[in-house]
Formats: sequence, C-alpha cells, structure tokens
Amino acid sequence: MTGGHRAGPGGGPGGGSGVRGGVGSGPAAPDARPAGPADGAGAGRPPAPPTGWAVLREALRPRVSRTQVVIGVLCALLGFAAVAQVRQAGTASLGSLRQDDLVRLLDETTTRSDELASEVARLAAERDELLSDEGSRQAAEEAARRSAETQGILTGRLPAVGPGVVVTVTDPDGTVEPETLLNLLEELRNAGAEVLQLGDVRVVASSAFTGSPGAVVLDGVTLRPPYRWLVIGDPDTISTALEIPGGALAAVRRDGGDGTVSRRDEVEVTALATPVPPVFATPVPAGGG
Repeated sequence: MTGGHRAGPGGGPGGGSGVRGGVGSGPAAPDARPAGPADGAGAGRPPAPPTGWAVLREALRPRVSRTQVVIGVLCALLGFAAVAQVRQAGTASLGSLRQDDLVRLLDETTTRSDELASEVARLAAERDELLSDEGSRQAAEEAARRSAETQGILTGRLPAVGPGVVVTVTDPDGTVEPETLLNLLEELRNAGAEVLQLGDVRVVASSAFTGSPGAVVLDGVTLRPPYRWLVIGDPDTISTALEIPGGALAAVRRDGGDGTVSRRDEVEVTALATPVPPVFATPVPAGGG
C-alpha cells in the first residue's frame, strides 16, 4: 500500500487539500504559539505601550448605557410636564378674572414697580452721599433723621398726613365678625396702605382683632359700629382693591353690614401707639453676620 492518509473532505486524490508533511496529524509541539510575522525586525518584540493622547481619548470617550438613555428621557418628560402644569395654572388663575380686574392688577404692578425703582434711585443717591468725603457727616445726620421719621410713622409713634381714603363700615345688627375686619385690614395693606387708624386706635404691625360681632376689640380697646378707618396711601389703588367682587367689602356685606370708600386728597392720622419693647430680639452687633 502506498499511503496511510486520505484526502480531506471535498478534496480529490492527491489534491492540495490533503495532509502534507504530517502537519496536524499529531499533537502540537509544546512550544507552539499563534502565527505571527515569520521573520523581520519586529518578530518577537512586545507591542508598543499606548501614548498619553490615546489614553486620554479612551478616558473621554462617552459611554452611554441603555439605563442612562431611559433616565434622560424620563427627566425630559418630567420637566415638560412640570412646565406645562405651571403654565396651565397661571393661565387658569388669570383667565378667571374680569378685564377690569386684570387692568387693576396691571396698574398695581406698574405702580409698585415704579415705587421700587424710585426707592432704589433714592437709596443709591444716599449711598453716594455717605461715601463722599465732602458733607458726609451732614448726609449721615440727614439719613438718620429720615430713618427715624420713617420708623416713627411705621411703628405708630408719630402722626402722619397724606392722600388716602376714609372707609366706613356700618353694622346695624351687630353681625360683622372680627375676622371680617381683619380681612379688611389685610386687603388695605395689600393695596399699599402705609398708615392706618381705626376709630381712636392706631393700627400697627402687631395689632390684633378679638372680641365678638358688635363689640370688636382692637389692641385691648372695644370698638362699636360704625367702624371708621383713616387710611393713608394711593386713593385710586386702595378704593379699587376694596371694591373687587368677592373682596373685603363683599365679605362685610355677607356678614350683614355695609361699607363705603371716600377718596381724600389729605387724610390726617393723629392716634399714636406705644411700641412694645422686644423680649427676645436684640440688635445685631456692628460688623456681625
């Protein structure tokens, strides 16, 4: 017999696909390794280490997983839903108002913006005067005097005069609740009232209503109807705010009373309040945080 090996599948007798020279016909040599460059200068040499730029590019290459994509989509949907809800709420709250109410709100906002701009300009000018060397002492004294007057008016220690309104609340059956008068006070303050007097009592930040219908007590003084308010502030803004449907005077009428607003070019508030010294609060030392 002339040979012990057959041709591989698909090969013919004596074809090139047969086993030659015994390669693959027995166990691999112990020092066998993957085929590489058989010869040349680079044979057997380890691969060159990556450069610093290659390592940096690999570190900065974005790696986006499916979880990160899902989280990003959910965050985008949540933000869109929040913005849509806020816009819908703002549109609904303003859409329920009448045109007159919207005009009033716009006027109040514009007036308040102008007042704040004027206050900023005044304070900036006052700061410049205090920082200047010339006349700094006189400017400081003038600023202290104005601050004392302002604090005296706000705390009720000084009388005040200015444009405003006179609000008269009648209660023939003695059914107007103290809470209704408190609501009226809050509406006056929201409309920009600066100085208030109810009856013979100066109304300040710490004032409180107690008592019962027909015998309302303000800061320990019992008041009897009719309740007459003296208010210093913008007459147009205050009168418009009180007459809003569902507002303060509407609440008075629901209790069985009635109210009128009279605009005045000059309102004089003469009642004074005795400030109560603080029990727990003390001034912050100069230079303290």
